[in-house]
Amino acid sequence: MLCELCKQNEATVYITKIINSTKQEMRICEKCAKENEGINITGDMNLNAPFSLQNILSGLMDYINQSQTSETKPLEPNCKKCGTTYSEFKKTGVFGCSECYKYFNLTITPVIKRVQGNTEHLGKIPLKSGKDLMERKRLIQLKDDLQKAISTEEYEKAAQIRDLIRQLQSTEKQ
Repeated sequence: MLCELCKQNEATVYITKIINSTKQEMRICEKCAKENEGINITGDMNLNAPFSLQNILSGLMDYINQSQTSETKPLEPNCKKCGTTYSEFKKTGVFGCSECYKYFNLTITPVIKRVQGNTEHLGKIPLKSGKDLMERKRLIQLKDDLQKAISTEEYEKAAQIRDLIRQLQSTEKQ
């Protein structure tokens, strides 16, 4: 298929734009894709538009917050420590201080859950500094297992888990 712009070269770049269930497509060659700053497909499809995680998260946050807000719009939340507003966070993608996570928790948690599937880090942990973190996570998991064993009346298993917890806690104190 030939390029829709120059009508000379083979089209190797395919652009698809879907807005409100309306699909628009354009097929262009690599040369035209590099030469054109933006390509209009009955609208404003700009190839050089910023496509960053910040922009994606900002759009997701807007979508989720619009679906959750009531008819009366509350005041814009801001951090009491540094004064960063929600709008500033959306624009820059960066919080002003560590306290911002507490003040914007209700706003960002649904977005993080939707994007990553969970709010707890489950990825890689550094070998040198991650030992303590791994031990704490293991201790928390063992305590959960202990509660489950007690609730299902598996007392022998619960005693084994209890002993393991005590052993981990004693080595942690040393």
